[in-house]
Amino acid sequence: MAVQSNDQLRDILESTETIAVVGCSTTAGKAAHDIPQYMLDRGYDVVPVNPHADEVFDRTAYDSLDEVTERVDMVDVFRPSEEVSGIVDAVLERDDVDTVWCQLGITDDEAGERVEESGRQFVQDRCLKVEHGRLLD
Repeated sequence: MAVQSNDQLRDILESTETIAVVGCSTTAGKAAHDIPQYMLDRGYDVVPVNPHADEVFDRTAYDSLDEVTERVDMVDVFRPSEEVSGIVDAVLERDDVDTVWCQLGITDDEAGERVEESGRQFVQDRCLKVEHGRLLD
């Protein structure tokens, strides 16, 4: 369960273009701001999802994943583990998301099983920036 190999992670990072970041922060210095900024700086299209902000990185911030109109390859989760199941519910309503990535310390095995049963990839308890830097930078 859940993607683990370097080759799998590298394939995800190389095939991803657009990342919806659920829990994206407006506050520089917070991981939920700095990691999406890092990905943006490396050419990824970052779509912020934050119901408490109008904009992040000069981009429209959506209140929820349901409202995102862009095509999304990856959903990057910066919310507590207990919220992952609801986020996965929203992912499963979409036909564009290939990967759900839960940041370091965020896990939900049952939600991960549902993602994988739908034919998508699930990564949990891993930092997107660390893995990108380790495998592609």
